[in-house]
Amino acid sequence: MAKEVPELLAELRPGTGKGAARQARRDGFVPGIVYGGGKDPAPIQIDFNYLHKRLNEGRFMSTLFNLKIQGGDDVRVICRGVQRHVVKDLPMHVDFMRLESGSEVSLFIPVRFINEEECPGLRRGGVLTIVRGEVEMVVNAGDIPVELTGDLTDLEIGDVLTISSIELPSGTRPRIADRDFVIANISSPSGLKSAEEEEAEAEEEEIEEEIEEEEE
Repeated sequence: MAKEVPELLAELRPGTGKGAARQARRDGFVPGIVYGGGKDPAPIQIDFNYLHKRLNEGRFMSTLFNLKIQGGDDVRVICRGVQRHVVKDLPMHVDFMRLESGSEVSLFIPVRFINEEECPGLRRGGVLTIVRGEVEMVVNAGDIPVELTGDLTDLEIGDVLTISSIELPSGTRPRIADRDFVIANISSPSGLKSAEEEEAEAEEEEIEEEIEEEEE
């Protein structure tokens, strides 16, 4: 299921270069640039407080935005870089890339795990260990999925959930396509691990004693 494309508000920035960027910051804006799509780069500026709030909402770098430029045309973009102050960690400059509806883009998509209550491994006391909470996927810019779904229904202790176990949304594929990498696993609880290790050590000692007796 594709998510609704959120809006991001910006203005055309008068002038280019370091001087114009400094002036934008003094005026309470964060300077930026929009490039790609077979068009000339467009200098923009975004209200600092507005951008700072959007950044703090999370997943800014993996969200397709409908950039509404005052004095210009709306354009679908994805952020390709946020330059921050080295000390204050505040945004100093943003880069956006234009996207057409049919183009593909690489994004990190979060994984949501379902049916934990029906997972036999978890019912036996196992622990869900998440190896990849999000997966880099190649998706259609006009149909970005909200999430991937990892079904834990049949997993026992020691089982793993790999990318091939997940039903991928139509039109998407993993960025890493040459191996079936692990998304999560059901690991043994620490108490059970200790018991298994003790049992294994006892078996090893018995085998060693039998070997010693045979040698004698």
